[in-house]
Amino acid sequence: MELSNNISVSNEDDFFLIAGPCAIESEEQVLKTARELKDITDRHDIDLIFKSSFDKANRSSISSYRGPGMERGLEILQRVKDEYDLPVITDFHVPEQAEPAADVVDALQVPAFLSRQTDMLTAAGETGLPINVKKGQFLAADGMDNVVNKIESTGNERVMLCERGAMFGYNNLVADMRNLDIMKGLDKPVVFDTTHSVQRPGAQGDSSGGDRRFAPTLARAALGVGVAGIFAEVHPDPSSAKSDAATQLPLDDFESLLKQWKAIDKAVKHGK
Repeated sequence: MELSNNISVSNEDDFFLIAGPCAIESEEQVLKTARELKDITDRHDIDLIFKSSFDKANRSSISSYRGPGMERGLEILQRVKDEYDLPVITDFHVPEQAEPAADVVDALQVPAFLSRQTDMLTAAGETGLPINVKKGQFLAADGMDNVVNKIESTGNERVMLCERGAMFGYNNLVADMRNLDIMKGLDKPVVFDTTHSVQRPGAQGDSSGGDRRFAPTLARAALGVGVAGIFAEVHPDPSSAKSDAATQLPLDDFESLLKQWKAIDKAVKHGK
């Protein structure tokens, strides 16, 4: 499947990266992160799609930070495209946001909690853009065929399926690596979301917890299975992040992780 900027994604090609801070906190934060991620991925010849959210509509608390809103957020993402020649992806939360977001972004993301919402999926499909659908924490992997069918009903077959863990009791997730092979069986590129998979949803009462220590471990396991891409939220200072502070990966440490991930991907797909 072709994205943009000559990026081709499939479960057989070298892995690509979706990365950036969870939420847009400021223009300065986004541009700094985008610039450094571009430098890192250019050094290691890894295709990058920059990700950040203009709105986080599914925060635990009414008082949690959500983002700058769609208009300002899309302006900032447009600057990322213009200044660094990077494709960008963002999530949306109501069907009416799909079309205006598509005027700026190169791909759209459907949040996990909304992955069964028919109007969300068809609105995404009607943009004609590549769609990355987060598998709901409540869905079986083989149930994603219905999600694919809803998007493809619009004539858009550019669908990626993203694993991000499944609910394991209350306030915990487990990443079942079998799901990656099951979703690959649907003949779509599969992405593994390594940072959301280590969340503990709602574990801190008014916010989600988690443990970023295990995100690199899960990424290595997913690349061992052979996936099209890795999704990782990366922040210059995760402890101060306004969302997902427990799970975002530090920007300063990210290059060493990517070197490991590329080596595993190469060994699995090229046998060396």
